[in-house]
Amino acid sequence: MRNPARLKAIRATLDHGVEVEVWWQDEARVGQKNKITRRWAKRGTRPSAPKDQRTTSAYIFGAICPNKGKAAGLVMPHANTEALNAHLAEIALTVEPGAHALVMLDRAGWHTSSTLEVPGNITLMPLPPRAPELNPVENVWQFMRDNWLSNRVFQSYDDILDHCCNAWNNLASQPARIASIGTRKWANGF
Repeated sequence: MRNPARLKAIRATLDHGVEVEVWWQDEARVGQKNKITRRWAKRGTRPSAPKDQRTTSAYIFGAICPNKGKAAGLVMPHANTEALNAHLAEIALTVEPGAHALVMLDRAGWHTSSTLEVPGNITLMPLPPRAPELNPVENVWQFMRDNWLSNRVFQSYDDILDHCCNAWNNLASQPARIASIGTRKWANGF
């Protein structure tokens, strides 16, 4: 989101000439109680899709920098402050040396925790409340579900982890796709 006053304040804390990378962060639950997505089928037929009623799940913590085509992600057993701390450390390692990351994220409880450990090369900027459509990572989750994660039954927790890691690694290996899914006109100009 364009917020010139906030960006100016962030830039004032940085050394002159430090590049600012804009990152978007979110998390998604993936598990045995999975989503069913649209499927191509001959007109007049109803294609079957597997549906599981078990509830084992994991969370993909994902962040993208569309301008650089970069991604940083972790698959975690829970969505909490400890998991976000690990994810922020992962993002910090992915930021270009000497650059500073502005990480846009929603206002989940663990995003605003007083025990959050934000690395020195990251500044967090919360998105407005109740506005998930502003975060392009929501579109990343839809893409990953449509292509790699939905319409399947996971056999075990390890199977969930394997599929989540493979899906994230597939996405991370496609910088042009990250830029295509994640670029927002209204967010440019940082």
